[in-house]
Amino acid sequence: MTRNPVQRLFDWKIRGIRWVEIIGFVCVGAMVFSVYVAKAAAARESAAIDQLERQIAENRQRVRLLRAEAARLEQPGRLEDLSRVAGLGPVTMSRQADEAALAGLQPVAPPVPATALATGDAPGPVTLPADMPVRGAQ
Repeated sequence: MTRNPVQRLFDWKIRGIRWVEIIGFVCVGAMVFSVYVAKAAAARESAAIDQLERQIAENRQRVRLLRAEAARLEQPGRLEDLSRVAGLGPVTMSRQADEAALAGLQPVAPPVPATALATGDAPGPVTLPADMPVRGAQ
């Protein structure tokens, strides 16, 4: 009786183990290895996602702190106090000029940087034109 080739393949043995069983064990081993590799890759991705979420939370906290600091720095009362200390005030009507008077205006000295004031490197006193009203003398 002649066996068909497929039946002979299933009956072929190597040292008492059928060839089909060896192929099955190799396939199961390959699947176990691929699941292990996929699980390790997923763990790495999960760690990276957790790190990014921590960075996002830290950045949100920084944004909240910076917004609170900006709100504190932009308070009108604080800005008024700073302008009084710097000698600034609202522009009076007598200090405003129209188009015709622009050509006759003299240039104003550039402002002195705060670092120059702190180190004493500030230039000498600034002289104002005689017809310009001075704040506090009104």
